Amino acid sequence: MADNRRSQEVTKGDSRSPNRAMLRAVGFGDDDFTKPIVGLANGYSTITPCNMGINTLALRAESALKDAGAMPQMFGTITISDGISMGTEGMKYSLVSRDVIADSIETACNGQSMDAVLAVGGCDKNMPGAMLAIARMNIPSIFVYGGTIKPGKHNG
Repeated sequence: MADNRRSQEVTKGDSRSPNRAMLRAVGFGDDDFTKPIVGLANGYSTITPCNMGINTLALRAESALKDAGAMPQMFGTITISDGISMGTEGMKYSLVSRDVIADSIETACNGQSMDAVLAVGGCDKNMPGAMLAIARMNIPSIFVYGGTIKPGKHNG
C-alpha cells in the first residue's frame, strides 16, 4: 500500500516537522510517514444496542489496515437511537444526526488529510451518515455494517 498523496500534505518536508511531531505523539515512527493514513470512523457507543458490538469490528479493521501497510487513525462518531428518543423532544435530533455523522467523518478525514476512510456503523443513522460523507469526499472508502442487534431475553 503506497498511495499517501493526500497525507503527504502533513507528513512530507522540513516545514512539516511540527505536524510529524504531533503524529509521533499518537504512535507514528519514522517509517510510518510514507504510509497512507486511513481514517477509521468508529460508530461504537453504549447508548444504543445497535452500536455496542462495533468496537470489536473497528479494532479488527485497525489491525487489518496495519497489516496491509496503512496507518489507521481511529475516531468516533455520534449516534442517536430512534427507539430510545421516540415520543420525546429527542426525536428532533434523530434525523439531523445523519448530517452530523457525515460532517464529523468528512471533517476528520479532510481536516487531517487522510488518504482513505473505513467507516463502521450499526444504526439507521450511522449508515446513511457514513455514506453521505463517503460520497462527498471522493477518497477511497469502505463502509462496514456492524450487524444486527442481539435478541434480548425476558426472565432469562
